[in-house]
Order: sequence, then C-alpha cells, then structure tokens
Amino acid sequence: MLLTLNLNDPRPLHEQVASAIRHAIAEGSYSAGDRLPPARDLADALGINANTVLRALRELRDEGVLEFRRGRGVSVASVVEGRLAILTKARELLEEARRYGYSRDDLIEIVKELP
Repeated sequence: MLLTLNLNDPRPLHEQVASAIRHAIAEGSYSAGDRLPPARDLADALGINANTVLRALRELRDEGVLEFRRGRGVSVASVVEGRLAILTKARELLEEARRYGYSRDDLIEIVKELP
C-alpha cells in the first residue's frame, strides 16, 4: 500500500491516514477480505507515530470499513461498495467545503436545500 500525506494539509494526521486508506480501497487497491499491513509498518513508511495510524484504523473500523481480528490483523470489511464510494465522496466534499470556509453544518444545510 502506497500512502502519502500532504504536510500542507491542515487536517490532523490520523484523518489524512484514514482518508488515504479509504481512497486506496475505493480505487480498488484493496477489496473485501484483503489484509492491510501492520500499523507499525504503515507508520514507519509514513514517518509518523504508530498510535496515529492506530487511531485512523480504529476510526475506519468504527465506520465499518475495516475489521480487526485477533491473530489475523486488520482487513477490509465486506462493505457495500456503493456505500464506500458515497462515504469517500462525502468526505472529499466536506474537505472541499472546509477549504472554502464552510462548516459541516453549513454543508448539511446546503444538501438539504437540494431538490
């Protein structure tokens, strides 16, 4: 898995890691059941603390994107691909809105106004 972080990105590192993993899954680099490299290996490759990677992985687990299995590591959950694509695009839209000064609540109001 080739992940990169943007040092100019104002988001916390764990959010950037989670976003990069979501993107890799959405692009097909990983599919349901595929194992991810250990958190320590990802952290070493990115030059960040392993706890930062673990925080990102836990976030993705809570979203249902990843599964943690004792003795088997972390793998991609069998998620509905459409849901994952929508989640990815929604996150990208939220990031874009933030760049323009809109909050999450502002974005929700804009979406509610759509026909």
